[in-house]
Amino acid sequence: MAKVGDIPAFNPRPTTNTPLSQITQLLFDCDNTLVMSEELAFEACADIANEILAKRDITDRYTGEELIKDFVGQNFRGMMVSLQAKYGFDMPKEEIEHYVKEEENQVIAKLEAKAVPCIGANEELERLQRQGKYDMAVVSSSALRRVRASIKKVNQDKYFKPDHVFSAATSLPQPTSKPDPAIYLHALEVLGKKPEESVAIEDSRSGALSAIRAGIPVIAYVGSYHGDDKRGEMAAKLTELGAQVVMKDWAEFDTCLKQIEGEPTETSVANL
Repeated sequence: MAKVGDIPAFNPRPTTNTPLSQITQLLFDCDNTLVMSEELAFEACADIANEILAKRDITDRYTGEELIKDFVGQNFRGMMVSLQAKYGFDMPKEEIEHYVKEEENQVIAKLEAKAVPCIGANEELERLQRQGKYDMAVVSSSALRRVRASIKKVNQDKYFKPDHVFSAATSLPQPTSKPDPAIYLHALEVLGKKPEESVAIEDSRSGALSAIRAGIPVIAYVGSYHGDDKRGEMAAKLTELGAQVVMKDWAEFDTCLKQIEGEPTETSVANL
């Protein structure tokens, strides 16, 4: 069993890995996987969540950090569902839609001002584009406007075709949020790919579960978490869920991908 602070690079449980030549599609989560956006987004979400609670005379208040702890990996719509369940109230559809749009506008403003790429992500995307071996897409819970604003701000939009950016909040007939696998299943259908020829890169429990439930092998990225203990904790949790490989730095991506593909690598263990 992994100890806090020790990040297992490979989960030895049996998998249905395909031969190297059959992995053709890379599916990247956006928030805190490609772009350091969660903290900025949750700052805006906290203000809106507190307004909603205050309107109902509920005295609890959230900080952005507390929202991340409770709702990381969910989009704002999913967060509102969870908030209603936690505090036992119902929001009319019109009110939900109002706050969804307001949250989107506030978050985009923060992202356009302050978003930065996850360390090493741009360099790895550039290498993958030059290599030309894999098709690449973004699969996010967040609203499509927000995802596109994020990747544009950090100069990642050039690596993804516009119609290869998918949003659980926007791209589906019925909006949803990870861990629902619907957005991954939708992306596979649009891209014309099978789960076994794809690999997802996810940083959260909700995101990893979404991909796993769609039958897609997962590389769990923990490099966006602060501190060795937290990275170790998340590595253990995501491995327990079924992620095959844990990656602590984007420089390890090629090695992690080869492990899923079944290629020999120089090392099978990444240590902090």
